[in-house]
Amino acid sequence: MLQPLNWRLIPFFYSRSKGRCFHSSVPEFDTKKRRFVKVVEVGPRDGLQNESMLVPYFDKITFIKMLAAAGCPMIEATSFVSPKWIPALADAAVVMEGVRHLNASSLSLSCLTPNLVGLQRALEAGATEVAIISSASETFSLKNTNCSIDKSLTRCREVAAAADKIPVRGYVSCVWGCPYEGSVSLDKVTSVAEKLLEMGCYQISLGDTIGVGTPHEVVTVIRTLQRALGNDKLAVHFHDTYGQGVRRMSSM
Repeated sequence: MLQPLNWRLIPFFYSRSKGRCFHSSVPEFDTKKRRFVKVVEVGPRDGLQNESMLVPYFDKITFIKMLAAAGCPMIEATSFVSPKWIPALADAAVVMEGVRHLNASSLSLSCLTPNLVGLQRALEAGATEVAIISSASETFSLKNTNCSIDKSLTRCREVAAAADKIPVRGYVSCVWGCPYEGSVSLDKVTSVAEKLLEMGCYQISLGDTIGVGTPHEVVTVIRTLQRALGNDKLAVHFHDTYGQGVRRMSSM
């Protein structure tokens, strides 16, 4: 039987889904001076959407229930995006129907909502938190969301405004590199992050979308954003594409 874990005190998180993601808040110190991180498990969404074979909805539900039983405090269950773009998430409403009863004071179920239609569907499905996303790379934004960075930020602003009292987290993709443009300007990363924060996002997650950031580059970006936004507003989302996920987490 799975035993509850004290997720706030573990140094990093490992997902067994394809590509492996490491996603946590930037390390803080609590009142007893112990180093801790807050873990957001994104495997059911970001991991399973990249599997070469479609994962049945009942397996996703079981996966989320097991994560909840293990003590994970925040789970990004799915994304309400058009099935035309991500067929693997066409079952979002069914998955949420199977896990919405898990929502409690000790667990938050969130969904990625790229637009107002996605937000409405997520709220109807019982999401207690939503996430919005933009990119620091213009080319990646055009190819991944079929719109410019400015247009994606407009969509994000609409979702954040319509979310009302539902907590909203913001993602910035391609922070440490883009598959089309290569290196990404730190000024652009800072600008997108600031705009998401201004919309009302309580936290900004910085994504190493293609897993190319080095520990030194991670420290440089984090220190810059800490000065611009504040440490308590930052989270990181690392992919283990080249086996550097743990090293990047440990560098902070």
